[in-house]
Amino acid sequence: MPSTGDKLSILGFGCMRLPTRGVGIDEKRAMKQVRGAIDLGVNYIDTAWPYHGGKSETFLGKALADGYRDKIFLADKLPPWMVKKRGDMDRILDEQLKKMRTDHIDYYLAHALNAAVWERMKGLGIIEFLEHAKVQGKIRHIGYSFHGSNEDFMQIVDDYAWEFCQIQYNILDENNQAGRAGLEHAAQKGMGVIIMEPLRGGSLTLKLPKQVERVYDTAPVKRSPAEWGLRWVWNHPQVTVVLSGMNDEKHIDENLRIAGQAEPDSLTRKELAVIEKAVAQYRSLCRVGCTGCQYCMPCPSGVNIPMAFDFYNQYHMGNGKFSSRFLYWGQLGGVAGGNAALASQCVNCGKCAKHCPQKIDIPGEMKNVEKTFEGKHLGPMQKKLLGFVLGLMTPKSRD
Repeated sequence: MPSTGDKLSILGFGCMRLPTRGVGIDEKRAMKQVRGAIDLGVNYIDTAWPYHGGKSETFLGKALADGYRDKIFLADKLPPWMVKKRGDMDRILDEQLKKMRTDHIDYYLAHALNAAVWERMKGLGIIEFLEHAKVQGKIRHIGYSFHGSNEDFMQIVDDYAWEFCQIQYNILDENNQAGRAGLEHAAQKGMGVIIMEPLRGGSLTLKLPKQVERVYDTAPVKRSPAEWGLRWVWNHPQVTVVLSGMNDEKHIDENLRIAGQAEPDSLTRKELAVIEKAVAQYRSLCRVGCTGCQYCMPCPSGVNIPMAFDFYNQYHMGNGKFSSRFLYWGQLGGVAGGNAALASQCVNCGKCAKHCPQKIDIPGEMKNVEKTFEGKHLGPMQKKLLGFVLGLMTPKSRD
């Protein structure tokens, strides 16, 4: 980390997508994953107040016991949407420290800033709060995570002596949000740059479209989609740490292997050309740029917005129109159990769009999702048949 001198692992463990069991974190499995990654060299662990419905920080308090806290650099975030006055900041930080059973947070970020949020937080005294907390020893380094325009990013970077920042960056977001220009500008100012969503929540690796698969098959060296995506990010010398929301043992092993081999400026021109062609194919197929970050949730009307967009993109990316429609109804229509969370439940309140880092017109796109999957609602017999088929299609748990 250029601004702090800390030696951080280039692979960080993001705790927003830990393995789950039922409605909560599968703590036994997650514990093994987090501690196992730390044992193998990962020393940057990132969480935030809203992750897993507020349970991620509490889980980490348990996972980092038995000496593991001393082995890592811990990152957490101040949620601006919960701050109404100066005292809220102190209260939230103290509660986070208590939940995580620690007396300090190494890397503390103002969460999901844009220009408007930053101006409001400055008016509430966030700079005084952060600097006082640092003097107290409750936090060691000051940064922010960002979701907004490139113009906003440049404004915030230049407005305070930040030590680091966290931005979304991947093969599809080279010019979105902070983008390459923001990455390079922050690095030029001596800031560390933490990368989130390097694989867009896994969407760049799961059920690869045939068109993209054919592009990767032409590459001079054979790699998985995850390796192509991660190596592309690590190819940038300005990148300090890449966060991965790891929740599968095989994925953790693969990411560790790649992290042990990837170097800045190591991709050849031919390899970069392959990625450019893959990006072009993705752009021709993807309808909605949702990363599954969950900032739009919960929906007041009960719509599962990220899942609806995921099925919608899968439908249009060649991942099986039949299976996408059945899974949409099975998981969002209540056919396979649970409450309905369909696109048609959207009442156009607009609350979700205000919180969307990707600036997606969510109510407008929900109409397209509804039209695609719900043009003709299923009758009782059709739902019964669908439930039977879903039972055959859904893989059994390996736990």
